[in-house]
Amino acid sequence: MLAVSDARKRYGSVAALDGCSLRLETGEWLGLLGPNGAGKTTLVRAIAGRVALDSGRIELFGSQLAGDRRGDAALRRRLGIVPQELALHPTLTARENLEVFGRLHGVGRGDIPARIDWALEFTELGDRQRDLVRTFSGGMKRRLNLACGVLHRPEIILLDEPTVGVDPQSRQRIWEMLGDLRAGGASLLLTTHHLDEAQKLCERIVVIDHGRAVAEGTVAELVARTVGRHHEVVIRLEQPLPRGIAPALIRLDATAVGARIADVAEELPPLLDSLVRAGCTIVDVHLSAPTLHAAFIALTGRELRE
Repeated sequence: MLAVSDARKRYGSVAALDGCSLRLETGEWLGLLGPNGAGKTTLVRAIAGRVALDSGRIELFGSQLAGDRRGDAALRRRLGIVPQELALHPTLTARENLEVFGRLHGVGRGDIPARIDWALEFTELGDRQRDLVRTFSGGMKRRLNLACGVLHRPEIILLDEPTVGVDPQSRQRIWEMLGDLRAGGASLLLTTHHLDEAQKLCERIVVIDHGRAVAEGTVAELVARTVGRHHEVVIRLEQPLPRGIAPALIRLDATAVGARIADVAEELPPLLDSLVRAGCTIVDVHLSAPTLHAAFIALTGRELRE
């Protein structure tokens, strides 16, 4: 559906993209992750046609974008773009915003009313369709922003931080909406800083840093290549651990011990049994699987980015 090869873009002395490549398969939900300034938004804008690459290739639906506005426009009409910045007119109603974007996306005049009705039901904004957007909450604006970007039923949807700054209920509704679009055949490219959501939603992840793709694969593959598959276990005891008991455990504080285990079913039961036989009372056991967050930090570092 989408292939980017060796994309390069400089702004003066800054290389926003420095040879970035990725692919999006049919029906896939792909996560595009990276620190601030890694090049994510520049890449999304280049795919959407808002930024011209200095060099590199972008292919949509098997055809290379050639830089010809008229020819590329036919391909890009099959894209849906949901920007990080709200692309709404605050002095228009929800219904009027949808009508404007329907016309901009080339939806036929006779089809627009039905598409708007679908979008209002889709976003659960039907009862507010005649209200000015400036009166909406942040979550309502985000849902309408998404609807305006997909009103023309695109085959590829580019999502740049679509849930930034919204409450958990609106975030959950937006993910449900995107899941419905994917079930209908759309392919999704998502940039987000919510790594837990990317881990739960995306089939495959591409991590970019300093304008380049530094890793790609499933969450399990990225974890295995970086932090490994070991689980972290923390055991809280009622009393301090006696000395000489369970040497595999690491003392975390006065009444907590921890360990790294590869096989939960094989290694955890004997570990707990050794504590019980030593007279310890176990209050709590917390088991953590390796996460995308840990792999992301291993790939991009811990320093803050502005």
